[in-house]
Amino acid sequence: MLSIVFSSVILALLLTFSHKFLTGDGDFTLLSKGKVKRESFQDKQVGELVCKIIAFHSSSYCYSSIRVHIHMCCKLYEVEVVLIILLFLHEGEVLAKQLATLGAKLIISARNEPELERVKNQISALNLGKHGPEGVEILPLDLSSGEDAIREVVEKAISLFGGAGVDYVIHNAAFERPKSTALDVPEASLKATLDVNVVGPISLTRLLLPHMLKKGKGHFVVMSSAAGKAPAPGQAVYSASKFALNGYFHSLRSEFYQKGIMVTVVCPGPIETSNAPATSTSSKEKRVSSERCAELVLVATSHGLKEAWISYQPVLAVMYLVQYMPSVGFWLMDKIGAKRVETAAKKGNTYSMNLLFGRKKE
Repeated sequence: MLSIVFSSVILALLLTFSHKFLTGDGDFTLLSKGKVKRESFQDKQVGELVCKIIAFHSSSYCYSSIRVHIHMCCKLYEVEVVLIILLFLHEGEVLAKQLATLGAKLIISARNEPELERVKNQISALNLGKHGPEGVEILPLDLSSGEDAIREVVEKAISLFGGAGVDYVIHNAAFERPKSTALDVPEASLKATLDVNVVGPISLTRLLLPHMLKKGKGHFVVMSSAAGKAPAPGQAVYSASKFALNGYFHSLRSEFYQKGIMVTVVCPGPIETSNAPATSTSSKEKRVSSERCAELVLVATSHGLKEAWISYQPVLAVMYLVQYMPSVGFWLMDKIGAKRVETAAKKGNTYSMNLLFGRKKE
Protein backbone atom coordinates (compact mmCIF):
# COMPACT_ATOMS: atom_id res chain seq x y z
CA MET A 1 0.00 0.00 0.00
CA LEU A 2 2.77 2.40 0.94
CA SER A 3 4.60 1.62 -2.27
CA ILE A 4 1.49 2.49 -4.30
CA VAL A 5 1.11 5.81 -2.47
CA PHE A 6 4.81 6.56 -2.92
CA SER A 7 4.66 5.70 -6.63
CA SER A 8 1.58 7.88 -7.07
CA VAL A 9 3.31 10.84 -5.41
CA ILE A 10 6.40 10.39 -7.60
CA LEU A 11 4.24 10.13 -10.72
CA ALA A 12 2.31 13.28 -9.77
CA LEU A 13 5.56 15.16 -9.20
CA LEU A 14 6.94 13.99 -12.53
CA LEU A 15 3.77 15.05 -14.34
CA THR A 16 3.83 18.46 -12.64
CA PHE A 17 7.51 18.88 -13.45
CA SER A 18 6.96 17.89 -17.09
CA HIS A 19 4.00 20.24 -17.45
CA LYS A 20 5.96 23.18 -16.05
CA PHE A 21 8.93 22.34 -18.26
CA LEU A 22 6.83 22.12 -21.42
CA THR A 23 4.63 25.16 -20.78
CA GLY A 24 6.88 27.46 -18.74
CA ASP A 25 8.41 30.65 -20.12
CA GLY A 26 11.55 30.67 -17.98
CA ASP A 27 14.03 28.48 -16.16
CA PHE A 28 12.89 26.71 -13.00
CA THR A 29 14.82 28.92 -10.59
CA LEU A 30 13.39 32.09 -12.11
CA LEU A 31 9.80 30.85 -12.12
CA SER A 32 10.11 29.65 -8.52
CA LYS A 33 10.74 33.21 -7.31
CA GLY A 34 7.19 34.39 -7.89
CA LYS A 35 6.65 38.15 -7.97
CA VAL A 36 8.92 41.18 -8.15
CA LYS A 37 10.23 42.43 -4.80
CA ARG A 38 8.98 46.01 -5.03
CA GLU A 39 11.20 47.24 -2.22
CA SER A 40 14.27 46.60 -4.37
CA PHE A 41 13.41 49.57 -6.58
CA GLN A 42 11.75 51.96 -4.12
CA ASP A 43 13.30 54.81 -2.15
CA LYS A 44 14.46 53.51 1.22
CA GLN A 45 14.33 55.52 4.44
CA VAL A 46 17.73 55.22 6.10
CA GLY A 47 17.22 57.40 9.18
CA GLU A 48 16.19 60.73 10.66
CA LEU A 49 18.42 63.64 11.51
CA VAL A 50 17.85 67.03 13.13
CA CYS A 51 18.01 69.50 10.27
CA LYS A 52 20.70 71.54 12.00
CA ILE A 53 23.21 68.72 11.60
CA ILE A 54 22.12 67.19 8.31
CA ALA A 55 25.03 66.30 6.03
CA PHE A 56 23.84 65.28 2.60
CA HIS A 57 25.74 62.33 1.23
CA SER A 58 25.88 62.01 -2.55
CA SER A 59 23.60 58.97 -2.44
CA SER A 60 20.90 60.50 -0.23
CA TYR A 61 17.80 62.51 -0.94
CA CYS A 62 15.82 64.63 1.51
CA TYR A 63 12.13 65.20 0.98
CA SER A 64 11.82 67.90 3.68
CA SER A 65 12.68 71.56 3.22
CA ILE A 66 15.87 72.93 4.73
CA ARG A 67 13.93 75.96 6.00
CA VAL A 68 12.39 74.32 9.04
CA HIS A 69 12.64 74.91 12.77
CA ILE A 70 15.77 73.61 14.42
CA HIS A 71 13.98 70.91 16.40
CA MET A 72 12.21 69.38 13.41
CA CYS A 73 13.58 66.26 11.79
CA CYS A 74 13.58 65.18 8.19
CA LYS A 75 13.59 61.73 6.73
CA LEU A 76 16.58 60.69 4.68
CA TYR A 77 16.03 58.38 1.75
CA GLU A 78 18.32 56.44 -0.54
CA VAL A 79 17.04 57.01 -4.04
CA GLU A 80 17.01 53.93 -6.26
CA VAL A 81 18.13 55.28 -9.65
CA VAL A 82 17.97 53.00 -12.69
CA LEU A 83 19.86 53.78 -15.90
CA ILE A 84 18.19 51.95 -18.79
CA ILE A 85 19.93 51.68 -22.15
CA LEU A 86 16.97 51.65 -24.55
CA LEU A 87 18.54 50.75 -27.87
CA PHE A 88 16.01 47.94 -28.22
CA LEU A 89 13.43 50.64 -27.65
CA HIS A 90 10.20 48.66 -27.28
CA GLU A 91 11.59 46.25 -24.70
CA GLY A 92 13.34 49.10 -22.90
CA GLU A 93 10.16 51.18 -22.92
CA VAL A 94 8.17 48.39 -21.27
CA LEU A 95 10.91 47.98 -18.65
CA ALA A 96 10.91 51.73 -17.98
CA LYS A 97 7.15 51.80 -17.42
CA GLN A 98 7.22 48.83 -15.06
CA LEU A 99 10.12 50.32 -13.09
CA ALA A 100 8.35 53.68 -12.80
CA THR A 101 5.30 51.87 -11.45
CA LEU A 102 7.51 50.17 -8.86
CA GLY A 103 8.76 53.55 -7.62
CA ALA A 104 12.22 53.84 -9.17
CA LYS A 105 13.70 57.03 -10.55
CA LEU A 106 14.78 56.53 -14.15
CA ILE A 107 17.47 57.71 -16.52
CA ILE A 108 16.55 56.48 -19.98
CA SER A 109 19.17 56.48 -22.71
CA ALA A 110 19.27 55.80 -26.44
CA ARG A 111 20.47 57.51 -29.60
CA ASN A 112 17.02 58.74 -30.60
CA GLU A 113 16.23 61.72 -28.34
CA PRO A 114 12.67 62.30 -29.69
CA GLU A 115 11.84 58.68 -28.83
CA LEU A 116 13.21 59.20 -25.32
CA GLU A 117 10.98 62.26 -24.96
CA ARG A 118 8.01 60.21 -26.13
CA VAL A 119 8.68 57.49 -23.53
CA LYS A 120 9.08 60.09 -20.77
CA ASN A 121 5.84 61.82 -21.79
CA GLN A 122 3.98 58.51 -21.81
CA ILE A 123 5.18 57.66 -18.31
CA SER A 124 4.04 61.10 -17.18
CA ALA A 125 0.69 60.92 -19.00
CA LEU A 126 -0.09 57.50 -17.53
CA ASN A 127 0.79 58.82 -14.06
CA LEU A 128 3.06 55.87 -13.41
CA GLY A 129 4.93 55.75 -10.13
CA LYS A 130 5.10 58.26 -7.31
CA HIS A 131 7.70 60.68 -8.65
CA GLY A 132 5.81 62.10 -11.63
CA PRO A 133 7.66 63.76 -14.53
CA GLU A 134 10.51 64.67 -12.17
CA GLY A 135 11.24 60.96 -11.75
CA VAL A 136 12.40 60.45 -15.34
CA GLU A 137 15.46 61.99 -16.97
CA ILE A 138 16.54 61.47 -20.56
CA LEU A 139 20.17 61.12 -21.55
CA PRO A 140 21.02 60.60 -25.25
CA LEU A 141 23.72 57.97 -25.70
CA ASP A 142 25.37 56.26 -28.64
CA LEU A 143 27.28 53.22 -27.40
CA SER A 144 29.41 53.18 -30.54
CA SER A 145 30.59 56.78 -30.05
CA GLY A 146 33.77 55.90 -28.14
CA GLU A 147 34.90 56.05 -24.53
CA ASP A 148 35.34 59.84 -24.31
CA ALA A 149 31.72 60.46 -25.33
CA ILE A 150 30.49 57.72 -23.00
CA ARG A 151 32.48 59.25 -20.14
CA GLU A 152 30.59 62.54 -20.57
CA VAL A 153 27.29 60.67 -20.38
CA VAL A 154 28.39 58.85 -17.22
CA GLU A 155 29.37 62.10 -15.49
CA LYS A 156 25.99 63.57 -16.40
CA ALA A 157 24.14 60.46 -15.19
CA ILE A 158 25.72 60.43 -11.73
CA SER A 159 24.96 64.14 -11.28
CA LEU A 160 21.21 63.76 -11.87
CA PHE A 161 18.64 63.58 -9.06
CA GLY A 162 20.79 65.70 -6.79
CA GLY A 163 23.91 63.64 -7.37
CA ALA A 164 22.25 60.42 -6.23
CA GLY A 165 24.37 58.36 -8.60
CA VAL A 166 23.20 55.21 -10.36
CA ASP A 167 22.14 52.07 -8.50
CA TYR A 168 21.04 49.86 -11.39
CA VAL A 169 22.19 49.74 -15.01
CA ILE A 170 20.06 47.77 -17.46
CA HIS A 171 22.13 47.00 -20.56
CA ASN A 172 19.42 46.55 -23.18
CA ALA A 173 21.39 47.58 -26.26
CA ALA A 174 21.68 45.14 -29.15
CA PHE A 175 22.69 45.25 -32.78
CA GLU A 176 21.47 42.43 -34.99
CA ARG A 177 21.33 41.92 -38.73
CA PRO A 178 19.17 39.44 -40.70
CA LYS A 179 20.31 35.84 -40.32
CA SER A 180 23.01 34.62 -42.70
CA THR A 181 25.93 32.22 -42.66
CA ALA A 182 29.10 33.24 -40.86
CA LEU A 183 30.77 33.48 -44.27
CA ASP A 184 28.35 36.16 -45.47
CA VAL A 185 28.77 38.69 -42.65
CA PRO A 186 30.34 41.92 -44.01
CA GLU A 187 33.11 43.60 -42.06
CA ALA A 188 30.98 46.69 -41.37
CA SER A 189 28.28 44.53 -39.77
CA LEU A 190 30.88 42.63 -37.75
CA LYS A 191 32.35 45.85 -36.36
CA ALA A 192 28.96 47.45 -35.65
CA THR A 193 27.73 44.35 -33.82
CA LEU A 194 30.79 44.14 -31.57
CA ASP A 195 30.87 47.91 -30.94
CA VAL A 196 27.25 48.10 -29.77
CA ASN A 197 26.88 44.67 -28.16
CA VAL A 198 30.27 44.33 -26.47
CA VAL A 199 32.66 47.29 -26.53
CA GLY A 200 30.04 49.94 -25.69
CA PRO A 201 28.49 48.15 -22.70
CA ILE A 202 31.93 47.26 -21.33
CA SER A 203 33.12 50.87 -21.66
CA LEU A 204 29.99 52.18 -19.93
CA THR A 205 30.41 49.63 -17.15
CA ARG A 206 34.10 50.41 -16.63
CA LEU A 207 33.30 54.11 -16.26
CA LEU A 208 30.33 53.64 -13.91
CA LEU A 209 31.87 50.94 -11.74
CA PRO A 210 34.19 53.23 -9.68
CA HIS A 211 31.20 55.38 -8.66
CA MET A 212 29.28 52.28 -7.57
CA LEU A 213 32.25 51.03 -5.59
CA LYS A 214 32.36 54.35 -3.72
CA LYS A 215 28.70 53.88 -2.79
CA GLY A 216 29.33 50.28 -1.83
CA LYS A 217 26.59 48.94 -4.09
CA GLY A 218 25.51 48.61 -7.69
CA HIS A 219 23.63 46.17 -9.89
CA PHE A 220 24.23 45.53 -13.60
CA VAL A 221 21.37 43.85 -15.45
CA VAL A 222 22.59 42.49 -18.77
CA MET A 223 20.08 41.67 -21.49
CA SER A 224 21.99 38.92 -23.23
CA SER A 225 20.34 36.21 -25.33
CA ALA A 226 19.73 32.50 -25.68
CA ALA A 227 22.30 32.92 -28.47
CA GLY A 228 24.80 33.62 -25.68
CA LYS A 229 24.15 30.20 -24.13
CA ALA A 230 23.84 27.96 -27.19
CA PRO A 231 25.04 28.08 -30.80
CA ALA A 232 22.80 30.15 -33.06
CA PRO A 233 23.24 29.04 -36.68
CA GLY A 234 22.65 32.03 -38.94
CA GLN A 235 23.65 34.46 -36.17
CA ALA A 236 27.32 33.61 -35.62
CA VAL A 237 28.55 37.16 -34.96
CA TYR A 238 25.53 38.09 -32.84
CA SER A 239 26.00 34.87 -30.85
CA ALA A 240 29.70 35.62 -30.40
CA SER A 241 28.89 39.08 -29.04
CA LYS A 242 26.47 37.64 -26.48
CA PHE A 243 28.90 34.92 -25.37
CA ALA A 244 31.48 37.69 -24.86
CA LEU A 245 29.02 39.76 -22.84
CA ASN A 246 28.16 36.79 -20.61
CA GLY A 247 31.81 36.01 -19.95
CA TYR A 248 32.72 39.60 -19.13
CA PHE A 249 29.88 40.29 -16.71
CA HIS A 250 30.05 36.96 -14.88
CA SER A 251 33.79 37.57 -14.39
CA LEU A 252 33.18 41.14 -13.23
CA ARG A 253 30.66 39.95 -10.65
CA SER A 254 33.12 37.41 -9.28
CA GLU A 255 35.77 40.13 -8.93
CA PHE A 256 33.59 42.69 -7.15
CA TYR A 257 30.72 40.76 -5.55
CA GLN A 258 32.19 41.11 -2.06
CA LYS A 259 32.31 44.88 -2.57
CA GLY A 260 28.58 45.15 -3.20
CA ILE A 261 28.46 44.78 -6.99
CA MET A 262 25.80 42.46 -8.35
CA VAL A 263 25.22 41.21 -11.88
CA THR A 264 22.14 39.55 -13.36
CA VAL A 265 22.59 38.14 -16.86
CA VAL A 266 19.26 37.58 -18.62
CA CYS A 267 19.15 35.25 -21.63
CA PRO A 268 15.85 35.63 -23.52
CA GLY A 269 14.82 33.53 -26.48
CA PRO A 270 12.39 34.92 -29.09
CA ILE A 271 10.49 37.92 -27.68
CA GLU A 272 7.42 39.57 -29.18
CA THR A 273 8.25 43.20 -29.94
CA SER A 274 6.96 45.93 -32.23
CA ASN A 275 9.69 44.87 -34.66
CA ALA A 276 9.06 41.15 -34.37
CA PRO A 277 5.43 40.29 -33.63
CA ALA A 278 4.47 36.76 -32.69
CA THR A 279 3.02 36.04 -36.14
CA SER A 280 5.75 37.71 -38.23
CA THR A 281 7.22 34.46 -39.50
CA SER A 282 4.77 31.71 -38.63
CA SER A 283 1.56 31.29 -36.73
CA LYS A 284 3.29 28.46 -34.85
CA GLU A 285 6.21 30.58 -33.67
CA LYS A 286 5.51 31.30 -30.02
CA ARG A 287 7.21 34.32 -28.46
CA VAL A 288 7.20 35.64 -24.91
CA SER A 289 5.47 39.04 -24.78
CA SER A 290 7.57 42.13 -24.03
CA GLU A 291 5.47 42.78 -20.93
CA ARG A 292 6.04 39.28 -19.56
CA CYS A 293 9.73 39.44 -20.43
CA ALA A 294 10.12 42.75 -18.56
CA GLU A 295 8.28 41.30 -15.56
CA LEU A 296 10.60 38.28 -15.44
CA VAL A 297 13.67 40.51 -15.83
CA LEU A 298 12.59 42.48 -12.76
CA VAL A 299 11.81 39.28 -10.84
CA ALA A 300 15.33 38.02 -11.56
CA THR A 301 16.87 41.37 -10.65
CA SER A 302 14.95 41.94 -7.43
CA HIS A 303 15.76 38.42 -6.21
CA GLY A 304 19.44 38.83 -7.05
CA LEU A 305 19.64 35.94 -9.52
CA LYS A 306 22.99 35.66 -11.26
CA GLU A 307 21.47 34.35 -14.48
CA ALA A 308 17.96 33.86 -15.84
CA TRP A 309 16.57 32.28 -19.00
CA ILE A 310 13.33 33.51 -20.58
CA SER A 311 11.78 31.55 -23.43
CA TYR A 312 9.21 28.99 -24.45
CA GLN A 313 10.11 25.59 -25.84
CA PRO A 314 12.02 24.38 -27.79
CA VAL A 315 14.61 27.13 -27.18
CA LEU A 316 14.53 26.59 -23.41
CA ALA A 317 15.22 22.87 -23.88
CA VAL A 318 18.19 23.62 -26.13
CA MET A 319 19.70 25.87 -23.46
CA TYR A 320 19.29 23.14 -20.85
CA LEU A 321 20.89 20.56 -23.16
CA VAL A 322 23.89 22.72 -24.04
CA GLN A 323 24.37 23.69 -20.39
CA TYR A 324 24.02 20.25 -18.79
CA MET A 325 24.49 17.76 -21.67
CA PRO A 326 26.76 19.65 -24.09
CA SER A 327 27.54 16.69 -26.36
CA VAL A 328 23.83 16.16 -27.00
CA GLY A 329 23.15 19.89 -27.33
CA PHE A 330 25.93 20.46 -29.84
CA TRP A 331 24.89 17.36 -31.82
CA LEU A 332 21.38 18.77 -32.04
CA MET A 333 22.55 22.18 -33.26
CA ASP A 334 24.84 20.54 -35.83
CA LYS A 335 21.84 18.62 -37.18
CA ILE A 336 19.68 21.71 -37.69
CA GLY A 337 22.29 24.40 -38.41
CA ALA A 338 22.25 24.51 -42.21
CA LYS A 339 18.47 24.07 -42.37
CA ARG A 340 17.95 26.93 -39.91
CA VAL A 341 19.90 29.30 -42.16
CA GLU A 342 17.85 28.20 -45.19
CA THR A 343 14.60 28.65 -43.26
CA ALA A 344 15.63 32.13 -42.13
CA ALA A 345 16.36 33.15 -45.72
CA LYS A 346 12.76 32.20 -46.57
CA LYS A 347 11.44 34.07 -43.50
CA GLY A 348 10.23 30.82 -41.98
CA ASN A 349 10.01 29.68 -38.37
CA THR A 350 13.60 29.28 -37.15
CA TYR A 351 12.47 28.06 -33.72
CA SER A 352 10.44 25.06 -34.89
CA MET A 353 11.05 21.38 -34.10
CA ASN A 354 10.44 20.80 -37.82
CA LEU A 355 14.05 21.85 -38.34
CA LEU A 356 15.00 18.55 -36.73
CA PHE A 357 12.16 16.26 -37.74
CA GLY A 358 10.95 17.83 -40.99
CA ARG A 359 11.46 15.96 -44.23
CA LYS A 360 14.49 16.76 -46.30
CA LYS A 361 13.96 18.15 -49.76
CA GLU A 362 15.11 15.95 -52.64
